[in-house]
Amino acid sequence: MHTKVLFLLALIHLSLQTTNPFVGHSFYVNPTYQKNLQTSISTSSGQVKTTLESMLTISSAYWIDVKSKLHGTSTSSVEGILTDAKNQGGKLVVFIVYDLPNRDCHAKASNGEICCNYNTDKTCDYSATGDCSAGINEYKTTYIDPLYEVLDAFDESVPIVLIIEPDSLPNLATNLADAHCGNSATQAAYLTGVSYAITKLSTLKLTLYLDAAHGGWLGWEDNFRKFVTIVKSLNVDLSLLRGFSTNVANYQPVGEKCPWVSADGYRNDYCLGGQHTTDICCKDPCSLISQWDAGNNELNFVQLLANVFAKDLNYNPYFVIDTGRNGVDNMRSFSGNWCNVRGAGIGFAPTTDTPAGSFVDAYFWLKTPGESDGCTQILPDGTNCPRFDSMCGSQDSIGSQGSEPRAPQAGAWFDYQIKMLAENAHMGERTEISL
Repeated sequence: MHTKVLFLLALIHLSLQTTNPFVGHSFYVNPTYQKNLQTSISTSSGQVKTTLESMLTISSAYWIDVKSKLHGTSTSSVEGILTDAKNQGGKLVVFIVYDLPNRDCHAKASNGEICCNYNTDKTCDYSATGDCSAGINEYKTTYIDPLYEVLDAFDESVPIVLIIEPDSLPNLATNLADAHCGNSATQAAYLTGVSYAITKLSTLKLTLYLDAAHGGWLGWEDNFRKFVTIVKSLNVDLSLLRGFSTNVANYQPVGEKCPWVSADGYRNDYCLGGQHTTDICCKDPCSLISQWDAGNNELNFVQLLANVFAKDLNYNPYFVIDTGRNGVDNMRSFSGNWCNVRGAGIGFAPTTDTPAGSFVDAYFWLKTPGESDGCTQILPDGTNCPRFDSMCGSQDSIGSQGSEPRAPQAGAWFDYQIKMLAENAHMGERTEISL
């Protein structure tokens, strides 16, 4: 009997991973997010106010970036959100799983709470090497296992999608020269932690996507092939994953997918070397094509990933693209600038209405529009930001010009930013209800 039950559970899980999880469901809208929007609506007017009001019914993902968000009755907790979604008839909820040991290894200032080795102020000592056994155990027993228990109580009544650990494996693919990422402790933390999260959480009735950065990061052939090697090294059954998320908390445009033309079978050469410069699919606002990056937009990037995973690992992934803030494609001086970018606008509202043959299950607001990417060196209250990242002082970042307000800490509501995003919004004709 036990064997039969396990077999049936395996079949159920396989069916989940082979079906677009966003189809056929209404998407959950968090009342806590609606309250934040209302604070900005109350001081807005004209088209900005109209756009913000329309956002009151549009879904976005919820980031589980600290353990304290797991339990509770409010909709600022996983437990509270799932209870509310269940009471609304079982609306689909998207969570971002984001609390690895030594998180944000390539950032100038990490906001992670779990460390392989701790400094006296409880920040991570990235210079310490080792196998991160203590940090990995903390991640398993105080974050993933409790998360599993919360999700297990709702996975039969609420459709759940999980995005696994943004930026983690991409950092191992490209940033090992950074000692924070390249040391043995961080590498062990990311590989073992991600593997454990996938293996543990995939036993529930839900859908998993592993993060795969974006075309301005992994779009070069060397980079996306290294990423595939890293994913392979996890030694997990890839059928446990529906596929990958891209552009999480970033600004890369969706764009148009190009025809496939490849000399080596991996890189799409359609736009490279000055070819087809007038084709809209070769539009290159971040000057990536001139650097031989064929992932000039996210549709071209996911096409690259789908191709290489099929060729190298016989795996055919699907994708979710973050469209929370990529409605404008030409506002940055450098594609690596990611913090509170000036001139950005909200992109496509969450939908399954994606181009045929694009491998994309959905566009979704994975980074909640209006939540700050990080703080300016001086906070709005005039005090020093405790975890200032110099990238938040880039020439493209809000607050780097004297006429602009200072930015609050990461995750805090940023009124100036949400009004800018609404002013520049290009949400398209798609709606938040899947088709």
